[in-house]
Amino acid sequence: MLVAIDGPAGAGKSTVARALAARLGFTYLDSGAMYRCVALLARRAPDREPAELARDARIELRDMQPGAPSVVLLAGRDVSEAIRAPEISEAASVLAADAGVRAALVDKQRELLAQGDWVAEGRDIGTVVAPGAEVKVFLTADPRERARRRALELGADARAVLAEQALRDARDSTREHAPLRPAPGAVTLDTTELSVEQTVERVAALASGAL
Repeated sequence: MLVAIDGPAGAGKSTVARALAARLGFTYLDSGAMYRCVALLARRAPDREPAELARDARIELRDMQPGAPSVVLLAGRDVSEAIRAPEISEAASVLAADAGVRAALVDKQRELLAQGDWVAEGRDIGTVVAPGAEVKVFLTADPRERARRRALELGADARAVLAEQALRDARDSTREHAPLRPAPGAVTLDTTELSVEQTVERVAALASGAL
């Protein structure tokens, strides 16, 4: 079974997906980490085409313990912390609009998801990567609440995060390739007033109904 969770930054995708995977005993896929890996590679090799870097990238996502963030290996080296740097996050958002990068990483994601049970989160899992997912959910929340959550996570100023978030939302929703939007048949959940536990309960109920 595949549970696809999409939505904008700060809507709770990663936290909910990790908790849901632990609860269901599924493997967790953080597709955003893969784009961050390409952004890191592009920073280290600015003379190479991003799409080429994406195709050649050896990315591994390992769940060391249920519910914990995945350990991200790039060419065998742990880059879990390096890819979370603010400048890498921004670069990953820009690269996500590159059709060649998206095509290469979608192929890698589909290969991973072809076997076993998964909770996969990102911005185009239900629309592009796995439109046949048994459960498709689109998480959203009030922009100010999303910015507050991100600022708390990053230890940043909420106003600055809100401004950056608006730019990223616009870029994600208007890009030519795989724009951010709910997938056909997806259940949209507004998490503004929901706790992580409440959101996980609702998505778990959808998964149980699909079994």
